[in-house]
Amino acid sequence: MMTSRILLVDDDEALCISIAGQLHAGGFETVIVSRIGEAVISLKSHTFDAVVTDVNLPDGNGIELASQVRTQWPDIPVLVMTAYGNMDTAVAALRAGAADFISKPVDMELLTLSLGRAVETRRLKQELRSLKSMMSQDMSVFGFVGDSAPMKRLFGLIARTAATDVTALITGESGTGKEMVAQSIHHQSSRRAGPFVAINCTALPETLLESELFGYIKGAFTDARADHQGLLQRAHGGTLFLDEIGDMPLGLQGKLLRVLEQRTFRPVGATREVAFDARIISATHADLAAAVNDKKFREDLYYRLNVLQLSLPPLRERGRDVLLLAQFFVEQMAPRMGVAVSAIRHDAAKKLLVYPWPGNVRELKNCIERALALCEADEITVADLPDRIAETHSIQSIVRENQPTELVTLDELEKRYIQKVLTILGGNKAQTARVLGIERKSLYRKLERMGK
Repeated sequence: MMTSRILLVDDDEALCISIAGQLHAGGFETVIVSRIGEAVISLKSHTFDAVVTDVNLPDGNGIELASQVRTQWPDIPVLVMTAYGNMDTAVAALRAGAADFISKPVDMELLTLSLGRAVETRRLKQELRSLKSMMSQDMSVFGFVGDSAPMKRLFGLIARTAATDVTALITGESGTGKEMVAQSIHHQSSRRAGPFVAINCTALPETLLESELFGYIKGAFTDARADHQGLLQRAHGGTLFLDEIGDMPLGLQGKLLRVLEQRTFRPVGATREVAFDARIISATHADLAAAVNDKKFREDLYYRLNVLQLSLPPLRERGRDVLLLAQFFVEQMAPRMGVAVSAIRHDAAKKLLVYPWPGNVRELKNCIERALALCEADEITVADLPDRIAETHSIQSIVRENQPTELVTLDELEKRYIQKVLTILGGNKAQTARVLGIERKSLYRKLERMGK
């Protein structure tokens, strides 16, 4: 955890030493000064994450210091504390730009939590500015926007895969961009001048899927009034992308295996083999290894397709890429929609970071598009987000918001979090298991113990 640097301004030396000691235990490094003049000098010469100041100081008023900090260092939050607290003083402090108001005697738990929120908000604002600046540059790699470690590994794997001509299998949850990866591999490969042909194996019944893949000759069946060129032939010299290969019927899997091994195919109704030259890239959101064990997918075809495997990380594992992508979508869609929105406010950004994104990048894009349609200001706020996202809380916030007398066991916290994810995902147990990072059977056992 990054240490936060706090400037504490108070002329009560004993109190400052006590507060500094307790803040140190909470992960805060504290610099103590007793006057406004000393505070300004410190702020000019050092970097601080927050200022905590008393109201009554030897050379002025802490509320005046809060106003000065807001003017000269608008990123630094100020917490005002006083033993003479009343509503008028609190309102004056907040109007001067203070992030919070703490009464003396100081409740250290409250001060620590308030400082934590203020520092987190400051860093998030800085992050949003940094991401917006990054988006002014060309942040896309192979058509992707991402700066996280999992994506950098993926970029390297895409480049290495494109340098070969072997079959590749792309795995990942729905909405992570599997077809984009396939297109990236194609456009970086020696086959880039050839066609990129895609088909979704879930979209068609077995007979139509076979006809689309292999084509057919005139008279092969009742409605075959002319020869029809299949996708294997159309992809000649390029790449054939088989999306959701895990849903391909077993009968057709054997025919595809034969095509991969012999590099020839026979159109429906034909008697002669046709040679083809296309790279095969397939993709699935399913666990093909488990499907092989369940006899729902051919083992020999699985190993034939899985020469090189690229696993796409879910959005919830990509860290700040959530904000990078969100800003990218704002800048991409706002001009097209005719709205003058250019940024995401820090409170909305915080919600985007803690939401688990079961629909991944596709869901994030839809969320930003909706927010842009509803937004009435120049930046997206929490009010513009869908309820399921606006109402999301992290596990940390569950703990922080509880009173000490309401803190629960880890077992109870797990139950609450499972229920929260289930609610967000509309009761979908398969997606819930993926978000939680556990097997579906494990989730069922946990739900059974919970009486669900």
